[in-house]
Amino acid sequence: MKRINLWKFLGVVIAIAIAFIGYHRLPLATTNLVTVKLSGWAGSQVEQKLLRQVLQDFEAQHPNIKVKYEVISDQYMDVIKTRLIGDAAPDVFYLDALEAPFLMSQNVLEPLDNYIQPAFNIEDFEVTLLNSFKYQNHIYGLPKDYSTLALFYNTKSFTVVGLNTPPTTWSELRSYSQKLTSKLNKYGFGELPELARQAYKIKAFDGQVIDESGYATFASEQSLQGLQLVIDQYQKDKSSAQKSDVGTNSGSEMFGQGKVAMVIEGNWAIPYLQETFPQLEFATAELPTINNQKGTMVFTVAYVMNKQSQHKAAAWELISYLTGKAGMQKWTATGFALPTRKSVAQNLGYDKDILRKPLVAGVNYATPWQIGKYPAAIMNNFDNQFVSALLGQQSLQQAMLKAQTAANQQIKLME
Repeated sequence: MKRINLWKFLGVVIAIAIAFIGYHRLPLATTNLVTVKLSGWAGSQVEQKLLRQVLQDFEAQHPNIKVKYEVISDQYMDVIKTRLIGDAAPDVFYLDALEAPFLMSQNVLEPLDNYIQPAFNIEDFEVTLLNSFKYQNHIYGLPKDYSTLALFYNTKSFTVVGLNTPPTTWSELRSYSQKLTSKLNKYGFGELPELARQAYKIKAFDGQVIDESGYATFASEQSLQGLQLVIDQYQKDKSSAQKSDVGTNSGSEMFGQGKVAMVIEGNWAIPYLQETFPQLEFATAELPTINNQKGTMVFTVAYVMNKQSQHKAAAWELISYLTGKAGMQKWTATGFALPTRKSVAQNLGYDKDILRKPLVAGVNYATPWQIGKYPAAIMNNFDNQFVSALLGQQSLQQAMLKAQTAANQQIKLME
């Protein structure tokens, strides 16, 4: 009897122990699971699908981290700034280089220097892109992708008028544009007059968009020389057109529809043109030199960390994966975005890709799309007045002086 009771007693003890262990195991695993919130703006459906796939790969490799991905589809920066003020911002979020100077100066972003270890190989990033997210000797963001601008030209139109190679200087581009316009009964060149597409022309004659204090200075004599090229081609040559002149919504669209034979666009135009206008025969080239200088623009976006994040270690794990070699290769492998790591670009062969090679080459001499802490004041005033000058409603000098004065008055009020 005693022997049987002992076994029963042991059985009960073991059952209780198993139940106790099972009861506590689940809460323990749940406690270790960290949720990191990531926010970005809405891109194309292809981009959204790809990012979610990359995030799934990250979660598979980091079972203790769950990523809550949020798309902010409207007024992205206004939403982010409001949440930062209210301590409700995501742990990690997209930050465009244009908006970076202001946020980096406001002590709301976590410096990443102490997280970056030698194995991460920060030297692998394109210097021009990384510098856009540096402030007072600290790195605040790691660029996830980029695009420069290149010349897109219709090879069939070129052949029809006897042109065999793309223009290499701006004077050649104007000459080509005139020839294409007269012989094809279409515009030779599609012009996008906003500052984001004109800043490198200002720089070509040693002009500046802003001075060291962040005030607008694009009305200088040097700056006007680059901008005058645009005015002359539009007004005198009559060989260029704006998108509104030909009833389209973008430079890529007016080129794809055959309304213009040449246009200056970014990497994003390649998949768009291939998918939307599959019969279009086109090629790309580096932008023609201006004043014997190579020039283009570069646009980039980084992942940054909220300084108030409660999960900084996990947030860094996410950032380092997305901008590490493996994550970046998955993100940029389809070609809709260019990798910011030189090794990844080389692995994917973009430096030899017939359409993307000019875009990759341009990053070494590109002008970053970054115009101080108050970009809206500078950009909006420039765009409004430059279009007015382009349409002949006022002189270029008068327009730029008016824009510069208004922009600087607004900046003074915001400082």
